[in-house]
Amino acid sequence: MTDSKLCALAIKAMENSYSPYSSCKVGAALLTKSGKVYTGCNIENASFTPTVCAERTAFFKAISEGEKEFEKIAVAGGKDGVVTGAFSPCGVCRQVMSEFCSPDFEILIVKGEESFDKVKLSDLLPYSFKKENVK
Repeated sequence: MTDSKLCALAIKAMENSYSPYSSCKVGAALLTKSGKVYTGCNIENASFTPTVCAERTAFFKAISEGEKEFEKIAVAGGKDGVVTGAFSPCGVCRQVMSEFCSPDFEILIVKGEESFDKVKLSDLLPYSFKKENVK
């Protein structure tokens, strides 16, 4: 799957966002090493703490269906469902990614319909908390 196609799927996933409080819609498309794609969107809650991000939705969908090896993820977001520049994964999403992905896991940060930045997880989370830290 091309990076552009994965980014387009992330933009499409924004349509399912439930974001009545912030009006910021975020979509993610997660490519597994087996070639399957899992999409996710952000789902807000009035008390905000139980809100879940698009990236974690995609990861948890994939993991709940037995996937544990991931290739890359595309993330798109914007006010009222219009991509408005880079929506980078939050710290919690970065930490979830570090649980299941190597430091060189690719993250495509969508900036527009045909524009994205490609970064590695280690660029966004250089000092992640790992399993080794709890031993």
